[in-house]
Amino acid sequence: MEKLSILFVCHGNICRSPTAEGVMRAKLAQAGLLDRVRIDSAGTHGYHVGEPPDERSARAAARRGYDLSALRARQVGDADFADFDLILAADKRNLADLRRQCPAHLQDRLHLILEPLGEGREVADPYYGGSQGFEAVLDLLEAACDGWLRQLARRAD
Repeated sequence: MEKLSILFVCHGNICRSPTAEGVMRAKLAQAGLLDRVRIDSAGTHGYHVGEPPDERSARAAARRGYDLSALRARQVGDADFADFDLILAADKRNLADLRRQCPAHLQDRLHLILEPLGEGREVADPYYGGSQGFEAVLDLLEAACDGWLRQLARRAD
């Protein structure tokens, strides 16, 4: 399998997308595929550029063994559309923002993170809710990353 690149995207890159990056990075390492897949995350908006993930996201992830401490928020840039093979949005709003920015010939790279779990499913933003929202995000992202890994494994065969 040639090296694949995946970009996870949410609104501000402090909750859902860095959590997805951390989950996928750990799952790839467990599967022995980390050297074959480049992972990153970004936000459609630049509100939090340079900031670490939300403390609640980081704590919830750490409880499950995912380390988000090295991650820093960044905004999606025009070059990302050519640089990443898969660009996975947390929800339809962010997917629509990406579609407006993405060149027409690269639109097929854009998907929802939860696509392996069913058409149109979204990861709700836990930012304004309680701790249970961050746990729910992790549940969904773990399942979705497992689904994407199965697809990657089929691609490698």
